[in-house]
Amino acid sequence: MWVEAEGGKQMEQLETIRAEALAAVAAADSLDALEAARVAALGKKGSISGLMATLGKMDAEARKAAGAALNAVKDEVAAAIAAAKGGLEAKALDARLARERVDVTLPARPEAEGRVHPIAQVMEEIAAIFANMGFEVAEGPDIEDDFHNFSALNIPAEHPARQMHDTFYFGERPDGSRHLLRTHTSPVQIRTMLANQPPIRIIAPGRTYRCDSDMTHTPMFHQVEGLVIDRTTHMGHLKGTLIEFVRAFFEVDDVPVRFRPSFFPFTEPSAEIDIGCSREGGGLKIGPGAGWLEIGGSGMVHPNVLKACGIDPDEYQGFAFGMGVERMAMLKYGIPDLRTFFDSDLRWLKHYGFLATDVPTLSGGLTR
Repeated sequence: MWVEAEGGKQMEQLETIRAEALAAVAAADSLDALEAARVAALGKKGSISGLMATLGKMDAEARKAAGAALNAVKDEVAAAIAAAKGGLEAKALDARLARERVDVTLPARPEAEGRVHPIAQVMEEIAAIFANMGFEVAEGPDIEDDFHNFSALNIPAEHPARQMHDTFYFGERPDGSRHLLRTHTSPVQIRTMLANQPPIRIIAPGRTYRCDSDMTHTPMFHQVEGLVIDRTTHMGHLKGTLIEFVRAFFEVDDVPVRFRPSFFPFTEPSAEIDIGCSREGGGLKIGPGAGWLEIGGSGMVHPNVLKACGIDPDEYQGFAFGMGVERMAMLKYGIPDLRTFFDSDLRWLKHYGFLATDVPTLSGGLTR
């Protein structure tokens, strides 16, 4: 073989191996094909490695000349393989990047688009209406004491609302008193009157808690209450405010509103608020009709409540009202079961929920 070749025949054989190896490297169109070309030329049983194995059979002079020629070819083929590998790796990376490219300008999961919960939306709608009438939004703690939740509101000690079956109480404190989860947002009215001098005009939206659970009641629910205190407020102002609110909220100009005499410890006189409706064809429509729906309670603030807050009832008077947010949402958007508000069902929320851009305004419209 190599030892038996002479002069130009040696170089001719080496040149043939070199040309074949470089041609195989140049023809490789993938990293796997390039690896096969490398093994064929430089592997243990490769053509160049095979010639290297014959050097030991040559004399010193021949081995020196042949070794130099073989090493030159070996280095040239190795360099060609390295260059080709770099190009193929870059090509493979470009192909992978193109295959796995993500357009970050698009939503990652458009099917999981969020929705504003109807309760949050309705509270925003109510706040927008009353803000237009000059009311401010006031807030207070969910955990209250007996004074703010009951006593200051003229609720007597024997009143059923104070009992364990209606109210969530915490354990006794060292002084024998017990905190509780507020049963209404009226404590916010008390805190506002204690901290501010009249005139006062606020609404108090928030969570409230009572021991009750069925199709129309849940242990936690939401209320919005309103309070106006000044020197000249009277029952006519209360009626006008609520009539305007109802017509703006339901977006019906001729909603009948009536006030039925009732009793609440914290207002005198007191009245339930009813709105007109019709139930023709098995449906419910807010507006003129033969039916009535109760939506809340109202009345003139009781003098004892004013006294408890350090306000002189001979100089000031005012009105208050309250309504359930869930009930208002059910009536306006046709939601049949109160419990579904708290089921965390994404299908329900997708159906009844609102887009984040559906911001309620009186000028642009409260609803979509």
